[in-house]
Amino acid sequence: MKFSAIVTALLVIGCISAQAQDVQVAVAANFSAPMQKIAAAFEKETGHKVALSFGATGKFYAQIHNGAPFAVLLAADQETPARLVREGLGVAGTQFTYATGQLVLWSAQSGVVDSQGAVLANLASGQRNAKLAVADARLAPYGAAAQQVLAQRGLSESLKPFLVTGENIGQAHQFVKTGNALMGFVALSQVMVDGRIDSGSAWLVPASLHAPIRQDGVLLKNAENQPAAKALMQYLRSDTARAVIRAHGYLL
Repeated sequence: MKFSAIVTALLVIGCISAQAQDVQVAVAANFSAPMQKIAAAFEKETGHKVALSFGATGKFYAQIHNGAPFAVLLAADQETPARLVREGLGVAGTQFTYATGQLVLWSAQSGVVDSQGAVLANLASGQRNAKLAVADARLAPYGAAAQQVLAQRGLSESLKPFLVTGENIGQAHQFVKTGNALMGFVALSQVMVDGRIDSGSAWLVPASLHAPIRQDGVLLKNAENQPAAKALMQYLRSDTARAVIRAHGYLL
């Protein structure tokens, strides 16, 4: 290679490195597995680095109000991003639905949860001495959806003594996975591997039993002029990202 060509190549690499940025992203706990894969692919393709924080949407909302330096919020609902836009903390016109979640009643043990969710009535009647994990409905939309399911089944009051509440859907999933709860309402994405539920027993909750869990992302105001953050928002709409999202049990 000629010396001039080497110099040109080094200059191009230097420009790319200079343009590479870090993007801090607040991600709803249910979306942790797919987002880790999407972030890795995005970093490989663009050279930008993505710092992911996982947790409850409600807590992220409070942190953003308190000045947390997130560039993007991937929420578990639509209202939180919309509220941030109204309050001047989100960039108008950037909010979009990146996935629609599915709720599942899951047990790490096989043979516990039936395909119609009748086990909930058995639990309420005292036939099982067990715990039912749910996410906090005040902070996590999946928790609110779980409470709606119990209300639709007429089990809200009778199942109160059996509930163990996690701060977010990730913690609710951990309660079940570790055996601290026999079953729990979790995101399908948390228990799906390669298009199927990989262990235990589950009931895929009909969408008619709760409000749609539409999950929206929004560019936050402090990253309004950050190219890397804008690029990530666009990448989430790409065929590569959408394939990952579908594979983890979300609807598009």
